[in-house]
Amino acid sequence: MYIRQTSTSGSKSKGQYTYRLVETERVNGKVKQRTLLNLGRHFDVPKSEWKTLSGRISQIINSQNSLIDIELSTKLESRAQNYAARIIASRCSKDTVLPTSSFHSIDPDSMELVRPRRVGVEHLALHAISQLGLDKKLKELGFNQHQLGASLGNIVARMAFPASERATHHWLQHRSGLGELINYQYEEMPLEQLYRASDKLWKHKAALEKHLYQQERDLFGFEETITLYDLTNTFFEGTASSNPKATFGHSKEKRSDCPIVTLGLVLDGSGFPRKSKIFAGNVSEGDTLETMLCGLDASKDAMVIMDAGIATEDNVQWLGNHGYRYLVVSRKRNRDFDPDEAVSVKQTPRSLSENSHLNQAEPVRQNNIF
Repeated sequence: MYIRQTSTSGSKSKGQYTYRLVETERVNGKVKQRTLLNLGRHFDVPKSEWKTLSGRISQIINSQNSLIDIELSTKLESRAQNYAARIIASRCSKDTVLPTSSFHSIDPDSMELVRPRRVGVEHLALHAISQLGLDKKLKELGFNQHQLGASLGNIVARMAFPASERATHHWLQHRSGLGELINYQYEEMPLEQLYRASDKLWKHKAALEKHLYQQERDLFGFEETITLYDLTNTFFEGTASSNPKATFGHSKEKRSDCPIVTLGLVLDGSGFPRKSKIFAGNVSEGDTLETMLCGLDASKDAMVIMDAGIATEDNVQWLGNHGYRYLVVSRKRNRDFDPDEAVSVKQTPRSLSENSHLNQAEPVRQNNIF
């Protein structure tokens, strides 16, 4: 087993090389080379280290302890483990059905755990991404191989290990087996690439939200009947001077000493996100409703469920003018309503005694605030 440098073909790629990990084998009396792994054009290990690296990879694959210890730097050892895992994974995918003669008895005490990686949540997340066609959509939006790898790393990490890009970078390189599942080398990916991928995902946020929601409707066949809308906010440590939307306002996390931004989210009745938006930290909640609902193409009989802080008179009038029904939770003790328009949903002895003056029924009404 050794590393071979090959000149790439084509006039535009003159002077460029690609690198492969190959091994020789004898077929019908002739010696032939077989490519085990394509290391790509960006393989940057010094040539003086190639023999040591390939020897270590062979040692890992064959589970053999050499009489001479092969010592590598931490970075090079990580690469050797990664390359060996990819070769083993490719062999397993080709030989899904093993002949009986390939089974052997082993001594469990002789087994050694090398480069442990988790793949459970990652495998499930990739299946969901495939079902939603998200990977194909990213390619349609112009994501190249490295941007796609970094973007999938960010997305899967939000499901399996929600944290900052910096923590995600360490998780992808040292704990997750996502790289083996998608054949991407996270060990060689710089941290800055994750930040750039996040920026590119945000640039296409509207197109991705529209695509995902349509795919979810097609998969689950649900009808749009109710729209849930609410706001929250989050704070920044420091001044956040480069973010024009980070301003001082009412923090729901009791951090009035920090600048905040307001986050708006629209969900459908099945809990699937429809639209999201970031507002300035000092925005009035009531001023955000029209902005969020415009462009959703909701059916005319859709119901909007919202908090009392959003249900201003102007918003209620706007909902009525645009054919929406609405449901609002109010914190007022005195509920003023027309008993003839109320519908009894559930009656209990306590509600009968406490609300006898309300026609002994708990009201649920549409197009009224209560």
